[in-house]
Amino acid sequence: MPVDLSVEIAGLRLANPVLASSGTFGYGLEFAHLVDLNRLGGIVVKGLSLEPMEGAPAPRVCETPSGMLNAIGLQNVGVRAFVAEKLPKLRAYRTAVVANVFGTTVEEYCEVLRILEDAEGLAAYELNISCPNVKKGGVQFGSDPAMAGEVVGAAKLSVVKRPLWVKLSPLVSDIAAMARAAAEAGADALTIANTYPAMCLDVSTRRSRIASPTGGLSGPAIKPITLRLVYEANKAVKIPILGLGGIEKPDDVLEYLLAGASAIQVGTAHFADPRASERLVSSLERRCNELSIHKISEIRGQFQPWTA
Repeated sequence: MPVDLSVEIAGLRLANPVLASSGTFGYGLEFAHLVDLNRLGGIVVKGLSLEPMEGAPAPRVCETPSGMLNAIGLQNVGVRAFVAEKLPKLRAYRTAVVANVFGTTVEEYCEVLRILEDAEGLAAYELNISCPNVKKGGVQFGSDPAMAGEVVGAAKLSVVKRPLWVKLSPLVSDIAAMARAAAEAGADALTIANTYPAMCLDVSTRRSRIASPTGGLSGPAIKPITLRLVYEANKAVKIPILGLGGIEKPDDVLEYLLAGASAIQVGTAHFADPRASERLVSSLERRCNELSIHKISEIRGQFQPWTA
């Protein structure tokens, strides 16, 4: 039986709820010879800064039990090169292209968005607020509701053409408060969540397994934690949520949707299988048929707690 996999995120209609997560799928073009990009619900491109960044020294990634540790250092070509060199080629695909944006000051965020506003071929923006605010001593924008509200509010005033998604940090004591702060400041949707700081050591060398002392933990190991964050945030706000963290199988997708997400993003799975997102779309349709789910959006938030 045909399954309606389409979902809507803040007015943006996606063919299915499976998006490639920022930082794990390049700019999308690198995968075009392996993956039918048109099969994906969307592509969130590598984070874009005002100026190009070289990123962290190698080695940058290592495998961990049920996951991966990375310290890429936000390497990217810069927003101007993206608009001039990458975006024109991405316009050949019907898949929604979402620009992930970051900065170290409110002004940097807004300038990157201003440049993107003048470009064609984007469906939405994703604001990464898990970045240090250099004007406030390096404190993360995403660690304090007031600071999150400040950068989201300024970003919202900078964009009129496309919806603004806000990617939250998991390193907060109250994800509901952060979700409310972003929503009240104008966020059209939330992405939950970024990676978790962690470390991995080599006892033979007495060094870190990556060039940085710590990195971001992702993969199946974090899924139960992030699933809770999505559930808590969904109870606090009315705007759509995109969940990501450890998604590999159709049931992972459905769990996030049951917890309150409207769509999901696939990240670490691409390092083991570049076609992970595309394969997931097909297997998700089969799984929905097995469970007699004919319209996937209808199960959003349908988690049923045990009753006393």
